[in-house]
Amino acid sequence: MIKFAGVFKVFPNGSLALRDISFHIAKGEFVFLTGHSGAGKSTVLRLIDVEYLPTQGSVRISGYNSATLNRGEISRLRRRLGIVFQDFRLLEDRTAEENVAFALEVTGAKQSVIGPKVMRVLAQVGLTAKAHQYPGQLSGGEQQRVGIARALVNDPFVLLADEPTGNLDERATRGIFRLLRDINANGTAVAMATHNLELVRHANFRTIELQEGAIVFDSGVDQQIARGDTA
Repeated sequence: MIKFAGVFKVFPNGSLALRDISFHIAKGEFVFLTGHSGAGKSTVLRLIDVEYLPTQGSVRISGYNSATLNRGEISRLRRRLGIVFQDFRLLEDRTAEENVAFALEVTGAKQSVIGPKVMRVLAQVGLTAKAHQYPGQLSGGEQQRVGIARALVNDPFVLLADEPTGNLDERATRGIFRLLRDINANGTAVAMATHNLELVRHANFRTIELQEGAIVFDSGVDQQIARGDTA
């Protein structure tokens, strides 16, 4: 579903963000991206959502190839991705319901479709009762749930979560992770960048660790080797 092959990313200032990255994320898989700040986690996610293009190598996302993508294909691909940010990025002058609806409005969805879909995802994240409240009236955990609902409303095949619990307390962190786990159990792949190693250690999901732009550990690969499954 998502495949990185020999990917390097060099920014215009000459800094090397990723070096010779290769890995595959299967349909419906949950993958943690770990590593210190600046290790390359966010760059990996930005390559998947095509905010960046690789300097060398290729990124394939559900049939699309970064080397041949045109502007129209990038737009269509992004509509199939869900993105969750650390800082929520909600519109402060719009209610929770309106923030989620906006993600559909920009795609040209019909008004008759928007309402039911918005309420479905708000129910999924447990915020039906807060639909008419503004971000300033919500806790940090609730704001992130709105962000997740917004990411889900277009029925993405993969959810990209960039430090989604970074601004939350421990209780809210556990709640958001349970929600992401449930979303994954329903068939949506999740790629989550995180500094929270305690969370990673207690979850039985694949972990890819980055250090200075290179993969230094991939539990999925190591498990394959342990089983002798190298084909």
